[in-house]
Amino acid sequence: MTDKFKENNQEFSEEENEINENENSEEIKIARAKIPRGEEVIGIIEERLGGNKMKVKCLDGKTRNSRVPGRLKRKLWLRPGDTVLVEPWELDKSKGDVIFKYPSNQIEWLKRNGYLKTEEKEF
Repeated sequence: MTDKFKENNQEFSEEENEINENENSEEIKIARAKIPRGEEVIGIIEERLGGNKMKVKCLDGKTRNSRVPGRLKRKLWLRPGDTVLVEPWELDKSKGDVIFKYPSNQIEWLKRNGYLKTEEKEF
């Protein structure tokens, strides 16, 4: 009885190793990423200012004082260097709301498709 148990465990562990090897070798491919619409702009967080406010350097060349809206405050954890989507305010274009944070695989997709420049100096 113990021999069958050992054989089954060995077979299972071999299958498990094959699955783990396949997971490590495959890359996560993204079919699409959120693209800016209307007045939305892609930017990179330069500095946290406290609370839910931060300085964001946007692709249009402006540095905006941005905030995270209350509905996203606990869902969206941001750090300097993160790539985000900013929606400028209607009345004051030097301020805006951070509405989306791009994960690393979507950032690569944006770079490959020309939506995001590769170097920050190009901003």
